[in-house]
Amino acid sequence: MVATAFEAGLLVGLLIGEGHFGGDGRQPQVTLRMHVDHESLFRWLARTFPGGRLYGPYNHAGRRYYQWMARGAFLRDVLVPLLDRALNPELDARTYARYRAMKERYGLGAMAPVGEAAAQASGTGS
Repeated sequence: MVATAFEAGLLVGLLIGEGHFGGDGRQPQVTLRMHVDHESLFRWLARTFPGGRLYGPYNHAGRRYYQWMARGAFLRDVLVPLLDRALNPELDARTYARYRAMKERYGLGAMAPVGEAAAQASGTGS
């Protein structure tokens, strides 16, 4: 299943606003954690991006939440190329820097030049 432009854009927006780009020291991971009130959104993520994993609900220190994670082949082969096309410092400098740091730390490959990535994300690139 290939995500539509809307689905990919919604995922990117969620990751810009709520995502974490990091890892456990051995492997990279992208994590999205939100309150259980957003269960239907997490179920949609699990259906639309089945390479990610949905965990929860958790109840920790009075906070109830779900967590969606992207690791391994799904992260490398699906999510990283999507984020390479969509993220740029003009869109959100903080998220872009965190994403680049994760890629550099875990050797996730070269990123497209900023102008090229922006053009591809907008559909005007070659």
